[in-house]
Amino acid sequence: MFDTVLVANRGEIAVRVMRTLRSMGIRSVAVYSDADSGAPHVRAADEAVRIGPAAATESYLSIDAVIAAARATGAQAIHPGYGFLSENTAFAAACEQAGIAFVGPPSSAIDAMGDKIRAKQTVAKAGVPVVPGSDGAGLTDDDLAAVVADIGYPVLLKPSAGGGGKGMREVHAPGELADAIAGARREARNSFGDDTLLVERLVTTPRHIEIQVMADAHGTVVHLGERECSLQRRHQKIIEEAPSALLTPAQRDQMGRAACEAARSVGYTGAGTVEFIVSSDRPDEFFFLEMNTRLQVEHPVTEEVTGLDLVELQLRVAAGEPLPVTQDDVVLTGHAVEARVYAETTTVSGDALTFLPSGGTVLDWTPPPGVRVDAGIETGTVVGSDYDPMLAKVIAYGATRGEALRRLDAALRDTVLLGLDTNVGFLRALLADDDVRAGDLDTGLIARRGAALVDHDVPGDVLGAVAGLGLLRREPAGPVVDPFDVPGGWRVGEHAWTVSRLLTGGADGAVEVRARGRAAGFDLALPTTSGAGTVPAPVPASVTPDGTPARCRTVAVAPGVLEHTQDGRTRRYAVAGATGGPVWIGRDGRAWGIREQEPLDAARAAADGAGGPVVSPMPGTVTVVEVAEGDTVVAGQKLVVVEAMKMEHVLTAPTDGTVRELRARAGATVAKDAALLVVEPVSEEQA
Repeated sequence: MFDTVLVANRGEIAVRVMRTLRSMGIRSVAVYSDADSGAPHVRAADEAVRIGPAAATESYLSIDAVIAAARATGAQAIHPGYGFLSENTAFAAACEQAGIAFVGPPSSAIDAMGDKIRAKQTVAKAGVPVVPGSDGAGLTDDDLAAVVADIGYPVLLKPSAGGGGKGMREVHAPGELADAIAGARREARNSFGDDTLLVERLVTTPRHIEIQVMADAHGTVVHLGERECSLQRRHQKIIEEAPSALLTPAQRDQMGRAACEAARSVGYTGAGTVEFIVSSDRPDEFFFLEMNTRLQVEHPVTEEVTGLDLVELQLRVAAGEPLPVTQDDVVLTGHAVEARVYAETTTVSGDALTFLPSGGTVLDWTPPPGVRVDAGIETGTVVGSDYDPMLAKVIAYGATRGEALRRLDAALRDTVLLGLDTNVGFLRALLADDDVRAGDLDTGLIARRGAALVDHDVPGDVLGAVAGLGLLRREPAGPVVDPFDVPGGWRVGEHAWTVSRLLTGGADGAVEVRARGRAAGFDLALPTTSGAGTVPAPVPASVTPDGTPARCRTVAVAPGVLEHTQDGRTRRYAVAGATGGPVWIGRDGRAWGIREQEPLDAARAAADGAGGPVVSPMPGTVTVVEVAEGDTVVAGQKLVVVEAMKMEHVLTAPTDGTVRELRARAGATVAKDAALLVVEPVSEEQA
């Protein structure tokens, strides 16, 4: 067994791999970029080596830098985690040439399975069913269009290299094809350095089921059951579970044997995942999608139901040991469900959902007790736009699927993550969906549910707690001598009303909150409807049915913790806030960043359908600028593409007009809400 292993990754996966290394008595080495110099994975290691600046291409994706770090620290093996270099054939070959064990399959297997076109050809020869589509490499745009014309719409464009849903595009009509090919090639090139595409028939209402395989160098290949990964957005999984509610033991055995054959067809060793698309109404009909030649994000659910440590098995196989288990030893017990926590803002346009990366400083991270949490953050972590926006994974186990789902929802409810927008509230809404609870899943479920899964309204008790916090912070520390000095607005007869206009997250309007008194006992009045985007009534309506203001009470029970009583109900809230920034307040897994309204700048003041600035909806990098100063544009025309955390967002013209004040430059880094250009609308005279 190895004495020292370098982990060529970051975040939660690096921390998780180091946990197993520590349990096995193996010394761990971390690598880090300038952006990660103080990251948790750096401190979790026995030794850490800087390998470059923040850009992944100059650090985590630099083969020379990683190999040099391994040599300098005496590492005998490199564990690549997932993402970055984990499926890079050149990296696996470089490890082999340097005499360093690569904790993964041989470079030949990565090469065979890393190219999705060759992978389909290889497994098809082994008798594994594949989705109809293109079967050649190096297809031009015209070649792809010809294949689409042959197999018919709808189709799915996929990068031949890489995975994780990056660069995938659904195309439902001929008019969408050209832009979809261009966008898929661009994102594939940026993510994987290879813009080769393939196209497949889009299987409608599919379920995404994958089989975990393990193979050693002594000829043993076993599968560890399946994971259901059908709950996805942007072709990326957010809820995964093991086993699937769909498969029978016979179907599991059939898919497991096919997965093992796929692994044998390329001489595979180590941990790998064979992904299948399964028809919702015909689980006996399944098609090979791809093989991920690495550990998966969702591997913990397999560990929970099998009792096996997959990282330990990887290390033993890489060290030349035979697998300690046979197929008969693999027994799935109970049920496990995992939720991925992302730095993410969910917006709604009609019934359509848009998921945009967010960022900021983690002001409070308190993971839930009683469940497994794999995290790469801590309080104080700065989440930027350089890397993937996944922050943590919450994994719950139960004797039954229902119990596992209940425990996961309770864990998300008890999760405190303040300082940036996350998807925790969205995950809870998804877990509460009737079809999800019944196990009636497919990859389009989230898109169909749309706005029903998103709640941007801020509850009245949260606004009341913020008002109480404001009063609490203004109260004098010592005894009050002069009643006119009391900041609560005391006057002869009664306290005066203090009016606050609160921005509650992305709204052009503000919520008006009126309070009078002191935190230990105050009256509160809110607008008739409280929530983001609400235009407050001139005189706020009472929150009580009889027309009198509600009587509230706010108490600080611990640093960063409030108890607030309103409507006869006492709740507990986590609170945090940076100097000059919003107050972050959270309860039941949701969190809101609320600030006093300031004069709106032009970027926020532009209304839909009117001219004005076109702003970046997220911190990121400008990858494409389609227009020039003075160009005439029409409403909906593509103007700029911004990429952040491996996701592209296309900005379009809000109205017909002329491009002015063009600030966007390809390759430039931009902040959230940065004005990239202005569309000067067509005047009535011009029209």
